[in-house]
This record gives sequence, structure tokens and C-alpha cells, in this order.
Amino acid sequence: MIQDRLNKIEERLKKSQTVKEGDKAELLTILNDVRTEIANLSKTHQEQAESITRFAELSTHEATRNEKSSTLFDLSVKGLTSSVQGFEISHPRLVSVINAFCNYLTNMGI
Repeated sequence: MIQDRLNKIEERLKKSQTVKEGDKAELLTILNDVRTEIANLSKTHQEQAESITRFAELSTHEATRNEKSSTLFDLSVKGLTSSVQGFEISHPRLVSVINAFCNYLTNMGI
């Protein structure tokens, strides 16, 4: 389930007409780091890993829509950021990677 969602995120980014090629490449690189960190987290915190992945999928969906809603995008990114709270000590790399993903989506001017 988690890997399916991550694959959907990857496909959505690759097929997006609204994301510049350079941004796609950077987001796909970050997504590979997300995959690694989510796999590590899912070994001990399956439900939290699923939640983070769902919010990542939702954030990507909102960021790549043709008709964007800044309100929905902001809510999805806030949910993604909130979903990693509490893992700063046990999984600092996960938090860092998710923050990088959120920041990159936000800085694309959405």
C-alpha cells in the first residue's frame, strides 16, 4: 500500500504538465529519499508511515493540479508536516526529507 502510493506520487510528478522539468527532477530525487525513510519508519510505525505517505500523495496532487487551490494545498502541506511531528529525535532524517519535500512544493510558487 505504501509503495503503491509512492509509485502514484512518482507517476503524477513525471506526467505533470504544471511542474517544470527541473523541478520534477529535484522532486523525484527527494521522493527517492522519502521512499527510503518511509521504508525504515514502516518497520516500527506502520500506521504513521501510511499517514505520512497519504499526506505526501495529497500534497503532490494539490501541487500538480491544473486548477490549483492555495487553501487546499496549504492544508495538505500542513497535514504532511504535522504527520512527521514527534519523529524529530527517533527519525530526524525522515523529518528533514519531508520538510525538504514540502518546502520544494511550496517554493514552486503554488
